[in-house]
Amino acid sequence: MGSIFDGIQRPLKDITELTKTIYIPRGINIPALARNVTWDFVPSKHVRVGSHVTGGDIYGVVTENSLIQHKIMVPPRSRGTVTHVAPPGNYDISDVVLELDFEGTKEKLTMMQVWPVRQTRPVAEKLPANYPLLTGQRVLDALFPCVQGGTTAIPGAFGCGKTVISQSLSKYSNSDVIIYVGCGERGNEMSEVLRDFPELTMEVDGRTETIMKRTALVANTSNMPVAAREASIYTGITLSEYFRDMGYHVSMMADSTSRWAEALREISGRLAEMPADSGYPAYLGARLASFYERAGRVRCLGSPEREGSVSIVGAVSPPGGDFSDPVTSATLGIVQVFWGLDKKLAQRKHFPSVNWLISYSKYLRALEQHYERQHPDFPALRTKAKEILQEEEDLAEIVQLVGKASLAEADKITLEVAKLIKDDFLQQNGYSPYDRFCPFYKTVGMLHNMVTFYELARHAVETTAQAEHRVTWATIRENLGDIIYKLSAMKFKVGCRPWRGGGGVTAAGRGRPPPRPAASPGPREGRRGQDHR
Repeated sequence: MGSIFDGIQRPLKDITELTKTIYIPRGINIPALARNVTWDFVPSKHVRVGSHVTGGDIYGVVTENSLIQHKIMVPPRSRGTVTHVAPPGNYDISDVVLELDFEGTKEKLTMMQVWPVRQTRPVAEKLPANYPLLTGQRVLDALFPCVQGGTTAIPGAFGCGKTVISQSLSKYSNSDVIIYVGCGERGNEMSEVLRDFPELTMEVDGRTETIMKRTALVANTSNMPVAAREASIYTGITLSEYFRDMGYHVSMMADSTSRWAEALREISGRLAEMPADSGYPAYLGARLASFYERAGRVRCLGSPEREGSVSIVGAVSPPGGDFSDPVTSATLGIVQVFWGLDKKLAQRKHFPSVNWLISYSKYLRALEQHYERQHPDFPALRTKAKEILQEEEDLAEIVQLVGKASLAEADKITLEVAKLIKDDFLQQNGYSPYDRFCPFYKTVGMLHNMVTFYELARHAVETTAQAEHRVTWATIRENLGDIIYKLSAMKFKVGCRPWRGGGGVTAAGRGRPPPRPAASPGPREGRRGQDHR
């Protein structure tokens, strides 16, 4: 954890210290794990001489850092009777800590495992994924949720915010381990990760820890060899499976699979293979499927019994934002969650620029039981919010033709509440301390208040439509301006209290949100974070 490797798992920091250059020289080969570092090995109490062990059994623990207990496991293909267990002490990864005997064949095990990256690590059983992968982004958690062990694609044109969403997931998601694969993207993006992640902290049992302690980086930027770029995704998923087998929930970010597919195309061309659509090899879809199917929630091999998961979030960069691109269309046929980024939203500075009309999640039914236990009214709120946004899209064409004044009062309410949802619920400022991460209970509370306001306003308009003093949207806006302001300002609060910092994931050296003005503003004032004064 905390290390950065290239696509074939060479440690970049060690290469820099050895060669004194920012580039990787030709022919250099350094072991992925340092042989001169000793670790405090503690053998498991239930493993002793004479015990029978099999693949996946945990026979020791090493405290890698204050967040990760590195469980030392028997390799999946090994088994036998224990003939020697190393006593507690400091060992390097080449020291023998366990010896097995199986039918006269002796095997010596160290704290290191070697596994071919293109081969899936075996599991005891695949389990249904039914717990949400929380991202801290309201539009994703509320409208298009993913699960721990799910597969997600984030297609979008250049500048739509794919990398920012991937980095937000790495920073704030409810995962134990993060594997971030920078595959063929700019080097500045990896340097930004290296710069920002050590500053970000999380609260664990009352103490503050940097999230770099739970993160491993696989960097294969656009100026690195193409063959290593093609291997980098497999390196990342194999690392993820290794930590999953310990019983951790792992999230793997692949940014971006389009660059990986381009490397596949170049290698295929060098091998003189028959090209298919846009020059990509005919087996592109099969390779993508074999990668994404390694995600999932599983019951791990061995004892003690434990569960783990690997969630894959793959960013896709179609040329010109064209979703009919072969990589995008092949990916969408495999993944279960589609967070489609919209160039027009990004140009309007609406971030995350997830288009709520084309995105979807197929995990809604899998999460029903979880929502029934934790937030029983949430599914109905989500459905109503989607209906409001869809109605607003239909009304927008009418407004462009005849203007807003000719609409019915109920339709005016739909337009205004949809604007409230878009500007103050779906939109988030990823660089503000109060809005870069939104806990799920706050997401549900904000959505509940907005939908309730919509239903009460429509009820008031519809029940007084035939009365002498009928209620209109103008009346509601004039008399309830303070309520509308409070609805738009909910994002500045945590729970029922204004944000005061601390708790959750924080960052060093960040400012506080601007204080609320003493006088009550009009209904349109303070709608956006940058206008809140």
